Amino acid sequence: MKRAILAALLLPLALLLSPATPAHAAGSGRFSPYVDITMATPVLRDVANATGQKHFTLAFALADSAGCDPSWGGTVPLNDSRVIGEVNDLKGVGGDVTVATGGAAGPYLETTCSSSATLEAAYKKALDAVGSNRLDVDVEAAIPVATVNTALKQLQSERGTAITYTLRVQAQDYGVDPFSVQILQDAASRGLNVTVNPMLMDFGYTGDWGNAIISAANATLAQMKQIWPGKSDADLKRMLGLTPMIGKNDTGPTTTQTIARQVLSYAQSNHVGYIGFWSVGRDNGGCPNGTVSPTCSGISQSTYEFTNIFKGFTG
Repeated sequence: MKRAILAALLLPLALLLSPATPAHAAGSGRFSPYVDITMATPVLRDVANATGQKHFTLAFALADSAGCDPSWGGTVPLNDSRVIGEVNDLKGVGGDVTVATGGAAGPYLETTCSSSATLEAAYKKALDAVGSNRLDVDVEAAIPVATVNTALKQLQSERGTAITYTLRVQAQDYGVDPFSVQILQDAASRGLNVTVNPMLMDFGYTGDWGNAIISAANATLAQMKQIWPGKSDADLKRMLGLTPMIGKNDTGPTTTQTIARQVLSYAQSNHVGYIGFWSVGRDNGGCPNGTVSPTCSGISQSTYEFTNIFKGFTG
């Protein structure tokens, strides 16, 4: 999601036999913050032990130098012993993971794989490596929409995979950008079930940042109503995700602890399907001076304070 600033600043699955509950199902509200799994810290089990939070989204499975072959960050093998050890340790304390693809820097699997069949196979390989049936497709560049949605629909039909589209917000009163709308329209036409997860960061706004985040979420809901006119308001809200960037954002605004609680309150009262944030590696006060960093939030806070704020989310 923020791989651009990260770069600048810085079991194979026989287990996957039962389909996951769709992320938008009633009562399945989920909090799963992003972790840059290419970094050695924080360690997933350590975060779980410190906070009780046991669900994380691993960023990002990208194409490696061989082409349509997934690896973490495009460089770390899927079966890397540290990564697999962390995931297994997390599962040992009752946790699980989502696999995220895409982000702010490629190479994307979605553009490297030449067909829907090879892309689906790459998705399966990434999911199987960590024993997951949850996939987050983070779109911050052009993708071949029909190819991607065909692959996702086939994957979901075969495995019941819970799929999230994490998408760019254009402005607080607009919602996600026009290309993101096209992606969702195509997904809807194919009967693909998705959670719509606007990135509540790096968008045009005026006035109060917390209110702007809520406005962007509401604008996204209005777009979803146009795309899925047959769904009830409650169903659409269960399809909505919310993902801010904690602390100092790289385009200027600051998501404070107070704003995080505002987002949580909105999520609880509207019974949305998902909350995430970028990222657990930033969830500490190691640089309380407005710095934008992959390893600290840029504000004064306790370690894992944002994780502890959001972990009570129930949907």
